[in-house]
Order: sequence, then structure tokens, then C-alpha cells
Amino acid sequence: MADDKDVVVEFLKSKSASKSKFYFKDFLELFPDKGPRDVKKILTKLINEEVLEFWSSGSTSMYGLKGAGKQSHAEGED
Repeated sequence: MADDKDVVVEFLKSKSASKSKFYFKDFLELFPDKGPRDVKKILTKLINEEVLEFWSSGSTSMYGLKGAGKQSHAEGED
């Protein structure tokens, strides 16, 4: 699972110049051989380790690196 976590973090870092939050389906594409439940477990582990953060508008759920993006600065989470 450590390698899977590295894949997620590297993906997010490589896209950080253009986007800070990603949909769950974006992570499914990183692991075509894994089911949605397995990918969700990887993301949940990273959230519990405070590497990622979960963001929801109520109708949309997204994931991103903790502290990245405009939303965290606007809410005083620095």
C-alpha cells in the first residue's frame, strides 16, 4: 500500500500547478486494476495520515493535498 500512496501523492504534486482538488474518478484512473473500494481505502489512509484532505460542497466531493489550493487559505487553515 505504501507504493499506492506514493502514486497518489506524486500524481497530485505533478498536477499542482493546474489543479489542487480532484474527483474520486480521477484516482480510479490511476489504478485500473483495483476496484473503487480499494482506491477509497488508499485515499482514506492518506486522509487519516493528514497527507490529503477531503472537501465537499454537499453535492461534490473532492480530494487534494492538505493545505493546497485557494480554499484552505480562504478558510484560514494555513
